[in-house]
Amino acid sequence: MIENFWGNAVFSVVPTIALAVMFWLMLRSILRADRTERKVYAQIEAEERARLGLDKPVT
Repeated sequence: MIENFWGNAVFSVVPTIALAVMFWLMLRSILRADRTERKVYAQIEAEERARLGLDKPVT
């Protein structure tokens, strides 16, 4: 009975942990991609402002 209990406990917890890890990895990659995209966009925007001779962005 004990072997069955621990086997069931492991098989009950492992899928939940696996899904949580996959969700965390996907969310982490999305946030990193967004951060990188914003950094590159800001860099391109700064280069364009410097090229046009603008000190501040026009609002």
